[in-house]
Amino acid sequence: MANTEVINETELENEVEQEIEKASSGNRRYLRPREIAAFLLTTFGQKNLAQYVDSYRQFFMISFLGISGKAYGLIVFLESIYDALDDSLSGLIIDRTRTRWGRLRPYMIITVPIWGIATMMLFTTPSSLISANAKVIWAVIAIFAYNLGMSYFGAWNILLYNITPNIKERDNLIATSKFFELFGVWIPSLLPVILELTKGKIGMQSVYTGFAFAMVLVAAGTAIYGFFAMRERVPLASREQMQEIGIIESFKNALKNKPMFISVVANFFNSFKSVGGATESFFWFHNTGSLFHATIAGLFTGLPNYIVTPLSPKLIHKFGARNTAIGAGIFGGVAYTLMFIIGYQPFGAAGEKWTGVNLILNLVYLTFALTICGLPNCVIRVCQAVLQGDVYDYSEWKYGVRNEALVQTVTNYFGKLANAVTGLLSGLVITVVGYVAHTDALGNIVRETSPSVLNGFFAVFALLPAFARLFFGLSWLFFPVHGKFKENMLQELEERRSERVSKLESESEE
Repeated sequence: MANTEVINETELENEVEQEIEKASSGNRRYLRPREIAAFLLTTFGQKNLAQYVDSYRQFFMISFLGISGKAYGLIVFLESIYDALDDSLSGLIIDRTRTRWGRLRPYMIITVPIWGIATMMLFTTPSSLISANAKVIWAVIAIFAYNLGMSYFGAWNILLYNITPNIKERDNLIATSKFFELFGVWIPSLLPVILELTKGKIGMQSVYTGFAFAMVLVAAGTAIYGFFAMRERVPLASREQMQEIGIIESFKNALKNKPMFISVVANFFNSFKSVGGATESFFWFHNTGSLFHATIAGLFTGLPNYIVTPLSPKLIHKFGARNTAIGAGIFGGVAYTLMFIIGYQPFGAAGEKWTGVNLILNLVYLTFALTICGLPNCVIRVCQAVLQGDVYDYSEWKYGVRNEALVQTVTNYFGKLANAVTGLLSGLVITVVGYVAHTDALGNIVRETSPSVLNGFFAVFALLPAFARLFFGLSWLFFPVHGKFKENMLQELEERRSERVSKLESESEE
C-alpha cells in the first residue's frame, strides 16, 4: 500500500512537471498553420517584388529611361541618406503604435498604394519625358517614393519576432521562411525567357513594365492576406512605459547595444555584394551575349539552396549562429576570389569564347562556379535573421523594453548609409568602366564589345561579392551573444516575460 502511494505521488509529480513544461513559453507552440502560411506567402510576395526591383531597376532606368550611370548613382546616394533620416522617425512611430490590429500589422496594408505606384513609375517611361532634367526628376520621385513606402512596410519583417515568444518556434519559422524565399526569385527569373520569346515582336521596355505590374499584384495580394491572417503575441511595454523611457534615452540605449553595432558593421560589409548584383544584367547581356544565359545558370545555381537551407538550423544548433555566419562568410569570400582569378570564359580562343561548343563549356563552368559561390547564401540569410533576433532579445534583456522598431531603425540608419555608398558605386562603376548605352530602332539594347568595359563588368560582378562575404564573416568574430551567455540571457528573459503576463492578468482580474 505504501509503495502504491509512493508510485502515485511520483506519477503526480511527473504530470505536474510536464504541465509546467508545456506552459513554459520556451516549449509551448503558438503558431497556427494559417499564420505560418500567411507569413510564408507575404515573404514570397515581398521577395519577388524586391528581387525584381533590385535586379532590373538600374538596368531599366539607364537603358530605357535614359539617365546616366552617374545621375542614377547620385540619386540613390541622396535617397539613401534621406531614407536613413526617415527611418529614424518611422522606427519611433512604429514602436509607439498601439491599435486594435496590433503594432506592426497595419503597416502591411496602408503602405501598399505608396510602393505599388512607385514600382510602376520605376519601370515606366512616359513619352512626355523628353528633357534630361525631366527624366531625372521622374527617377527621383519614383525611387524616393518606393523607399518611403518600404521603410514602413518593412515593419512586417519585425512581425517575425512578435507572433511567437517561443525561441525555437521562431528560429524554425526563420529557416522555413528563408527556404520559401528561394521561390521568390522564380517569377523575376522568367523575365529573360519572356524577352527571348517576344524578341522582335514586343519591345523590351513593354515587357519590363508588364512584369512590374504583375509583381505589384503578387506583393500587394499576399501582404493584405497576411494582415488578416496573423497575430502579434510577444508582450509589449505600455504607452506609459514607452513614454517613461523617452525618445533620447531610447536612442542612447540602442546606440550602446554592442550586438547591434557588430550586426551593423557585418551587414555594412555584406551590402557591397549588392553592387555586383546591380550590375548582373550588364554582365550577362554584354559579356555573355544574352540575359537568357542568366536564366539557364539560375536553374542550377539555386538548386543546392533547397538542400542547404533546411540544413541551416542544424548547423546553427551545432556550431551556433555566430560561428556559422563566420564560416559561411569566409567560404563565400574565397570562392568568389577563385572565380575571378580563373575568369568567366576559360574555354576557347580569343574571339571564340562564347560561340558554339565553347559557349556551352563556358556556361557550364560559370554555372558551376556561381553554384559554389552561392552555397553559403541561404546559410547567411538564416544566420542574419537569427542573429537579429539575438540583438532584439539582448536589447530587451539589457534595458527592459522590447523596441525592435527603434533597434531596427538605428540598424537601418547605418544600413541606408551603406546603401548610399553602394548605390553611388553601382552607378559610378558603370561610368568608370566606360559604358554608354545604345539602342536600336525597336528600343533593344546594342551589345557592348569593348574588352576594357567587359572586364570592368566582370571585376564588379566577382570581386565586390568576394570582399562583401569575407568581411561579413570576419565581423561576427566580435559578436558577444553566443554560448553560455546567450543561454542564461534567454532563460532570464523567459522568467521576466512570465512575470509580466502574470501581472497583467492580475490587474485585469482586479
